[in-house]
Amino acid sequence: MMGPMASEETRTLHSTTAGTPAEPGARVPDGPSGPAGSAAPAWTRWTTRLLIVGIVLAALNLRPAITSLGALLEEVRVGLGMSGSVAGLLTSVPALCFAVFGVAAPRLARRFGPGAVVCLGMAAIAAGLAIRPYAGGTAGFLAATALALMGIAVSNVLMPVIVKRYFPDRVGTMTGLYSMALACGTSAAAAVTVPLTGWMGGGWRPGLAVWAVLGVAAVLPWLPFVRERGGGSARPESAPEPSAARSAREPSAVRPAPEAGEGPAAEVPVLRIARSGTAWALAGFFGLQATAAYITMGWMAQVYRDAGVPAGTAGLLLAVIMVMGVPLAFVIPRVASRLPHQGPIVVLLGVCGLAGYTGMYLAPAAGAWAWALLLGVANCAFPLALTMVGMRARTGAGVAQLSAFAQSTGYLISIPGPLLVGVLYQHSGGWGLPLALMAALMVPQMLFGVLAGRNRTVEDEATR
Repeated sequence: MMGPMASEETRTLHSTTAGTPAEPGARVPDGPSGPAGSAAPAWTRWTTRLLIVGIVLAALNLRPAITSLGALLEEVRVGLGMSGSVAGLLTSVPALCFAVFGVAAPRLARRFGPGAVVCLGMAAIAAGLAIRPYAGGTAGFLAATALALMGIAVSNVLMPVIVKRYFPDRVGTMTGLYSMALACGTSAAAAVTVPLTGWMGGGWRPGLAVWAVLGVAAVLPWLPFVRERGGGSARPESAPEPSAARSAREPSAVRPAPEAGEGPAAEVPVLRIARSGTAWALAGFFGLQATAAYITMGWMAQVYRDAGVPAGTAGLLLAVIMVMGVPLAFVIPRVASRLPHQGPIVVLLGVCGLAGYTGMYLAPAAGAWAWALLLGVANCAFPLALTMVGMRARTGAGVAQLSAFAQSTGYLISIPGPLLVGVLYQHSGGWGLPLALMAALMVPQMLFGVLAGRNRTVEDEATR
């Protein structure tokens, strides 16, 4: 699959002219290395394939830290002596870290380059996952989890930027690819963490720590991109040359896209992103879908277990919810990128969520597999939100600002949800009220999604 996709993706932008400097007004020296101090890799077909591998491996690491914990939450809670409310706080930590650390991602990318930031993010994920089971006590566990989530946060924000920068005419395809990989990592961690724990001796600590290996593997393909600079804008190229000569030299290498209107003195428009109604609508949609996702990842296995479903089966049901994103995360972005308005897809996903939560309320065990399928479809609001981030801005700089704003603000919105579910569960003694809350949140999620899906860009609304 990777070979044909790499060939498809590399047939882009052979007629581009010289790229834009990383910063407005900066001089780009001649030569293949780009700006001074940069040592970007020579851009060939294999570099493109390595970048695709890096994107896929990075996406695989963006959720196992969360879903592996959800599968073993009861064991971790008992092992560390947590109350239900503290466990609810633990399930809110991902959203908090994504909001706090994600906002810094564009600035870090401008200074160090997006490849370096993603590479360090993968290293942070590996270190956090290896340390947290053995950190000792709840505080150490939370601190190591925060380290892993910091790496996930910056990578979350930069993935749409990297796709827009290097695959500008394949945004839907590449967003679908890494969303599908993200869904694979999410579902795999949910499905196999409990069996792995049993195979490794029955303790929850090695069952959580083993996912650090995947983080180590994801560091490797990003190493060649560590010294590349340029933030959210296109990789600077050498001086212009005839297109025929360039095509002969790099017959199928991807050419990072120049910004609209760029040239030696091009200015990147300054966006007052908070003045964009589309940006706020997208942030609301992102936050509410994240609320549903983290409640699901943190608590749904426990809902099934409390309904009488065995722990292993509960983990499989959580995996079914997540694995639905594997095919749909590839299909939905491609379909959405071809529509002028993404509202109908938003409504379809929301209706599936309403039906799934209603079923969980009425018959959680009897219809467990059907509700898992419906909730799995509803959870595909995440790749749809990422696709809209790429579609609601025209330039790489605009995508970087919109991605940081929508994700950071959205994750702030999502923080209370998992915590509130834990409090409601503890004080009501059952899952009726938490499930009613989850169903009710589907309504504003659909409203914000319809508003965010309108055919407009933040540059038109927020350019100063």
